[in-house]
Amino acid sequence: MFTHAIARQPGANFDLGLTTADLGPPSYSLILNQHRAYIQALAELGLEVILLEDEPDYPDAYFVEDTAIVTPHVAVITRPGAPSRRGEEQKIEPLLRQFRPVVKIEAPGTLDGGDVMMAGNHFFIGSSLRTNLEGAAQLAEALKHYGHTAEVVPVDAGLHLKSSVNYLGDNRVLVTDALADYPGFAAYQRIILHPDEEYAANTLRVNDALLTPKGYPRTLEQLSHLGLRLIELDVSEVHKMDGGLTCMSLRF
Repeated sequence: MFTHAIARQPGANFDLGLTTADLGPPSYSLILNQHRAYIQALAELGLEVILLEDEPDYPDAYFVEDTAIVTPHVAVITRPGAPSRRGEEQKIEPLLRQFRPVVKIEAPGTLDGGDVMMAGNHFFIGSSLRTNLEGAAQLAEALKHYGHTAEVVPVDAGLHLKSSVNYLGDNRVLVTDALADYPGFAAYQRIILHPDEEYAANTLRVNDALLTPKGYPRTLEQLSHLGLRLIELDVSEVHKMDGGLTCMSLRF
């Protein structure tokens, strides 16, 4: 059960953040409304949400998930793969020290939280453009000290691992067709996304509910049979900036 979440307000210059998407210009007023609805959903699910002010020097800083991996026992402070984002993790570290002991990823390792999927006691770490093998190895070693296991998953499509797969709890993963045959997922019930709805892979399990992006009816139908509350959220402006539902909070 999650009891807390950390989130950060998008700044007025959020449109200067990194993106490879070609979905049109993002709207500041819209993203504020969408972010507000996201925070409200977390609060309604029983989480105490710590909402931080925007960081003008870091237009991507509202994607707080990339700055840390928070387990029941430890918080691992990352070293973001994009040079323009390095420093965001330093803004979040003092707050996390109030809740968990902290370890840090060190150079030359790079690690984004969006590349780390926790499935119970086991962690899948994406090797991507943002997370290198050294960063993955450092995380795996840190987790081992707290009784966790980990493995590295090559990320050949999408920005992060969790752009293509997310753990829904109850031994289930929501996964794109391209990643569905990864051997490490063979022990899980795989819910395979329709090719037209791959963005919906970034669905977030929070306690007894699933937060899922609005506008993906096939995925909604697939998820409707799981016995969990479904909350659809419009994240169109987040999508334009290569982000998703998991990216905008740290849950613990």
